[in-house]
Amino acid sequence: MQASFLPFSNDITSTLINIIWLVIFFSIILLFNQRIQIWNYQRNAERATLKLQMLAEKSKEEAMINIQKFAIEGTDVKSKVTSFLDFFAIEPVDKDPFGVLMRLEHILNIRRDRIKAFVSEVASKAGKIEAANIEDVLEAAIALNFIFKVVRHYLLLGKKTKSLMIFVQLDMQLPLILKIADAYYKAQKTFSSGKPIGDGFGPLVASKLMFGLPKRTIAEDIVCSELNIENRKVYVLKAEGPGGLVGKPGEAIKNLVEELGGKVARIFMIDAASKLEGETTGEIVEGVGAAIGDPGPEKYKIEEIATKYKIPLDAIVCKMDLEEALTTMKKEIFDAANNLVEKLKKIIIERTKEGDVVIIAGIGNTIGIAQ
Repeated sequence: MQASFLPFSNDITSTLINIIWLVIFFSIILLFNQRIQIWNYQRNAERATLKLQMLAEKSKEEAMINIQKFAIEGTDVKSKVTSFLDFFAIEPVDKDPFGVLMRLEHILNIRRDRIKAFVSEVASKAGKIEAANIEDVLEAAIALNFIFKVVRHYLLLGKKTKSLMIFVQLDMQLPLILKIADAYYKAQKTFSSGKPIGDGFGPLVASKLMFGLPKRTIAEDIVCSELNIENRKVYVLKAEGPGGLVGKPGEAIKNLVEELGGKVARIFMIDAASKLEGETTGEIVEGVGAAIGDPGPEKYKIEEIATKYKIPLDAIVCKMDLEEALTTMKKEIFDAANNLVEKLKKIIIERTKEGDVVIIAGIGNTIGIAQ
């Protein structure tokens, strides 16, 4: 009798133990599930913050190295750069939209002048080209410093409040944030070396057209040349290189059109454009409108003057991603510029007639690209 009872006793004990383990397991899941998720998201955010901190510190060192070469002996470059990295600009109020672009342009002008003044103060031995490149290096360092501080803020806020939602939102955006930070860091290296970047596609096309021709300044940091294409008078403009400048192309086009009394047959704008995943770097795409990536004022001037005189606006862009736009120009983009020069001449002949006046604007940062 005892021999037949023992196996049944063991099955009961085993089942009870399994039930107890299941109860403990589900209790832990139910009670600590949110804390486990927070811990996981927090760990990802901490790793990303450490990487962003490293990039921010390296970019600050790179900025100091660039400035130190042109600083007067005894200048405390480290403390000046460290304090300037927190420099900011406040956007104008837009609740009353009337005149908001003029106010925005005013703020942007003040910001640009303040950065120029700072570079002139700490790197007083730098010439115009070197100073423009240092401004770009500083801009990259300011951007990386800002990204690091914002991510750190949300990490610390999440830890303080133990909010799962803060960590979830931060975690969802971290891949894109890290990609942007990497692009800025690599861009700073390119700015330091003074090499052309992908965003210089427009200025490169313009440079090839105006090479060897007389130039004149038509707006702040913008130069213009005249050439003849099959009896069409063509005005080509770009930012004055080879320093890292973008100038005021909107102001330049507006001045030129007014100077010509509005008698312009077409305006062609050449620029770099963000590509979608799956698109090919260096692909040339055509459209209409003002192809320019400024915050608003320059684009508005172009649209306004084109509308005033009913001038068709042709946009021709070269596809690339953010990193390709900010780092050393790839061969695909360089080749695309060469191909577009010949293609552009054919387009002008097709869309205009003899005696017409045409404007070609090469938009973008002209670092490493002269004229």
